[in-house]
Amino acid sequence: MKKILFGSLIILFIISFSSCTKTSDDTASIPTDSPTIATGQILFSQNCGACHNFKEDGIGPQLGGLTKKVSVDWMHAFIKDPKTVIESGDERASELFAKYKTIMPSFPNYSNEQINGLIAFIHTKKAPDPRKSFLDPNALKDPIPEKIPMSDLVIELELLAQIPPSSNEQPLTRIAKLDVAPNSEKLFVMDLRGKLYQLNARLPDGQRSVPEVYMDMEKLKPNLIHKPGLATGFGSFAFHPEFSKNGLLYTAYSEAPGSAKADFGYADSIKVTLQWVLSEWKTTQPNAFPFSGESRELFRINMVSPIHGMQEIIFNPLAKLGDEDYGLLYVGIGDGGSAESGYPFLCHATEMMWGKVIRIDPRGNNSANGNYGIPVGNPIANSENGQVRKEIFASGFRNPHRITWSKAGQILVSNIGHHHVESLYIISSGSDSGWPIREGTFVIDPSQNMHNIYPLPADDAKNNFNYPVAQYDHDEGNAMAGGFEYWGSKIPQLKGKFVFGDIVQGRLFFGEMKDMKPRTQATIKEFRVSLDGKIKTLKELTGADKVDERFGRDSKGELYLTTKPDGKVYSLVRARVTK
Repeated sequence: MKKILFGSLIILFIISFSSCTKTSDDTASIPTDSPTIATGQILFSQNCGACHNFKEDGIGPQLGGLTKKVSVDWMHAFIKDPKTVIESGDERASELFAKYKTIMPSFPNYSNEQINGLIAFIHTKKAPDPRKSFLDPNALKDPIPEKIPMSDLVIELELLAQIPPSSNEQPLTRIAKLDVAPNSEKLFVMDLRGKLYQLNARLPDGQRSVPEVYMDMEKLKPNLIHKPGLATGFGSFAFHPEFSKNGLLYTAYSEAPGSAKADFGYADSIKVTLQWVLSEWKTTQPNAFPFSGESRELFRINMVSPIHGMQEIIFNPLAKLGDEDYGLLYVGIGDGGSAESGYPFLCHATEMMWGKVIRIDPRGNNSANGNYGIPVGNPIANSENGQVRKEIFASGFRNPHRITWSKAGQILVSNIGHHHVESLYIISSGSDSGWPIREGTFVIDPSQNMHNIYPLPADDAKNNFNYPVAQYDHDEGNAMAGGFEYWGSKIPQLKGKFVFGDIVQGRLFFGEMKDMKPRTQATIKEFRVSLDGKIKTLKELTGADKVDERFGRDSKGELYLTTKPDGKVYSLVRARVTK
């Protein structure tokens, strides 16, 4: 759990305890030699960069100028035993700890040399432009004051499978996607650390499925990296609609910067932290187990930071042979942290691929690199501007983390927000959801402090942005776990509902599909779950403060819930109403 650990540690560096306001300058003790700084830079990249940068607050505070605010001795003490510092009752530490809702495990195993290297690297970074730290007193403090009500619905969970640990540290697994192979009942669960497991979902009630490794990406792609966590690793998978005949499977995964020439890059002056790669796999026999076959690369894209990568690839499950959408692959590409790193121009223009949902024909060849096709029905496919990315289907996302379809054929995109708003969109060809100048139904300015958020202007209709059909703010949660419209029959109480949740807090929500309409936001309600008849929160079930749940759906439309900290896969099996 290094990504959470270091993100947590450095969060509290900012706020420190009594030594946060220094009485003397102890920076003379910080090493300045190149080897030590280089060591610290590697540590920061591997363990801290997913949560922090030096320009704009993100998942954690920006760290520019940190060593001017806290003492070196305090940094050492806190890294060694943060729990003791927190439990000391420091008021400022408690305030920011509550703000970022991040758990701080102790980290006693780092040597003094390693800590010195980390501090040395941070010391090279100056405080950012004051505009990035100015908190406007006129900005909204609570953008969505209405609270999410608790419904009377309780869904019974049944444990389907226990995924083997992929680490000795928390989270024990990084299971992040559950999906079904087309025209089958075979379920597949992906761990971002590199493995794709096959499950049997059709077992007698109460009988567990034994996960079996179908695909080991760490062996198949030795350059795969899954640190510092978050948007790194084996990011997504999708079976071609005709997989049982053609044996084609698609994967998205991350590699180190410079592993190969990127098809989509930016100016050399901007750092590349990693690359995301989209590949096609051809199995030797579609029904064989485990996977055996060859791959070819469709494209790779550079990323400014390790957050908001290429975490979703999916085919339209409703498309039939002969439909325009049949066999076309939708890909959600996040902004790569570009906006909060100071490069907002990378993630909105149609000349750029970041912050987009793209649509490609993986079996075509009319792309710039000749490895895939660009559908003629894409919104700017016929543009005469040679600089636009004709792959783009919809734009304006920070992190289009999950893509799904309603029974009515609507495309729903769950977008993980920045400092204030988590949002669910219904998108259409060419729609623009506004990031990074909009967050949900609010205004932000990426040239200023992006903590500041404002109401929409009176004349906003002229902008023609595609606003969310459901949203909640960070009083309620921290990161949307995209879900599904319920298509099954086991739980009639969920009919017509879109089920989703919050990744960090582990809360579970639903909204009525009939209420999800353009330029309106559907009411969100919370529901509870039970296991063996006892109502439990997901935090209680996992024993973790960060639940990291995800949803999946099978061929019958039934829903599943997975949790990273304990590697559990649950079936949603029945519902009851409580008072």
